[in-house]
Amino acid sequence: MTTNGSKKQRRRFKQDTPLSERLLRAAREARAAARQLPPGVDQARLLKRAREAEAVAQLDEMLKR
Repeated sequence: MTTNGSKKQRRRFKQDTPLSERLLRAAREARAAARQLPPGVDQARLLKRAREAEAVAQLDEMLKR
């Protein structure tokens, strides 16, 4: 908080790419990383992250319609 009583300014950032594209890129990267790992907890965690990102990207696209 500032001492002069004014509100703190939020740092705003305009995204260059749509949310669905960023999510799908993250899903591809997670799947690629999972392919490099042996079967196990870490691989399953990355695959789950990829599935979740794809699901959210689909929801985002449906909500845009």
